[in-house]
Amino acid sequence: MPIRLIIVDDHPIVRDGLRGIFDTDGFEVVGEAADGREALAVALRTRPDVVLLDLRMPNMGGVEVIRRLREQQPGVRVLVVTTFDDDADVLPAIEEGATGYLLKDTPRDELRRAVIAAARGEAVLSPTVAGVLDQRVREAAVRVLSPREVEVMGLIARGATNREIAGRLFITEATVKTHLLHVFAKLGVKDRAAAVAVAYERGLLKPASRG
Repeated sequence: MPIRLIIVDDHPIVRDGLRGIFDTDGFEVVGEAADGREALAVALRTRPDVVLLDLRMPNMGGVEVIRRLREQQPGVRVLVVTTFDDDADVLPAIEEGATGYLLKDTPRDELRRAVIAAARGEAVLSPTVAGVLDQRVREAAVRVLSPREVEVMGLIARGATNREIAGRLFITEATVKTHLLHVFAKLGVKDRAAAVAVAYERGLLKPASRG
């Protein structure tokens, strides 16, 4: 069975180009739409496997289309194909349930492979978009620990004892131990070595902290 898809973009030349890419065995373009509202109507009528969706369109933007598609047809896969790769566009689309996010300069063969992967429910991200998401994950990880806890972990990474940390930060050893207990709980570890390892892994500490 070919993968049934619809193409949603407000530029006719883009829709024609995408249709040409998928005019081959294994795919069937069952509909097109030029704006968000039309996209929902076409999707409801054709029941596609995959929706190729631009983000910035008239009469309902792409993010809202994704949200409504997920409500109306939970099984449909949405593959965003757009020119925008900043986090203001990427994150809302992913959060609303887009299966993938590619840029319009993606090579033809790669785009076909992405649709096949999306139809299977696999996440597909362009390298730029993956970088945006990775940065956000790191920023979120940093927010897990308080600034003081990050300070304590930085000193532990340098090999400081609880007494030395207390002296450097002008706090008591009991307070240092309390901070450590909180860090262990937040990072899901049981000792200092594991805490340091996880802190580096999640980007809470930078390599320079080792010095």
